Amino acid sequence: MHINTETGLIENVEYIASPNADARPDEADVDLIVIHSISLPPGEYGGSWIEKLFTNQLPADVHPYFSEIHQMKVSAHVLIRRDGRLQQFVPFHLRAWHAGKSCYQDRETCNDYSIGIELEGTDDSAFEDIQYQQLAELIDALDSSYPKLNKTRLAGHSDIAPGRKTDPGTGFDWDRLRGLLA
Repeated sequence: MHINTETGLIENVEYIASPNADARPDEADVDLIVIHSISLPPGEYGGSWIEKLFTNQLPADVHPYFSEIHQMKVSAHVLIRRDGRLQQFVPFHLRAWHAGKSCYQDRETCNDYSIGIELEGTDDSAFEDIQYQQLAELIDALDSSYPKLNKTRLAGHSDIAPGRKTDPGTGFDWDRLRGLLA
């Protein structure tokens, strides 16, 4: 996996531009990777609902949950699907709107200095082998491309927004990821 640091995009990965992004206060300050999980509708996989959420096209009337979230302005840099397919929504040099109100090691506003990676899944179900493999490969590529990142600066959404967020949840195996990154 290779990242073009000029464009901030992963080469040979589908790019779907999200409007829910803006300039970072300091492009060179990226030093944290935040791991999330998402499924739309909750507990269902596949389909285009996540892309529609990240591009402000989620219809309110298709599912009761969508009526609650369809006006949210959110995004992530990358989504890793259950089958291992990657989709990129925001170039890495831009700020994706993935963390919300957040704090990591006494530093607030994590969107300013983090990369948000979504795994298609739920807080309480296991993730697929290929998702861990792709996540580890992506983290390796990010580590090689961005000087302040390293493989130990990883957090879950629940770590940066405790009490507000629970993902990636109990179904995510941090030890397994660390083993793949070793």
